Amino acid sequence: MSGSDRTADLAGFLDLLREELGLEVTVQQAAADFDTLPAWDSVHLLRLVMLLEQDTGRRIPVAAVLRSRTLAQVHALAHGERTPA
Repeated sequence: MSGSDRTADLAGFLDLLREELGLEVTVQQAAADFDTLPAWDSVHLLRLVMLLEQDTGRRIPVAAVLRSRTLAQVHALAHGERTPA
């Protein structure tokens, strides 16, 4: 794991989504439920966890990610912030 943490802010996180997953996501969409995101599927979530672990240099709590309903919640988890249960 590199630990570069380019995703520390939401803009970097959205850049990662665009560059690595090919998803154009706005700040507003990052706060929206996964079900409302165009072209989103569960494989993206698994790839995102892997990419975030590489970027942050730490393990991402997968069980908590699976409970997340938005990309913003996943971003918060990746950076050690608590999200609503």
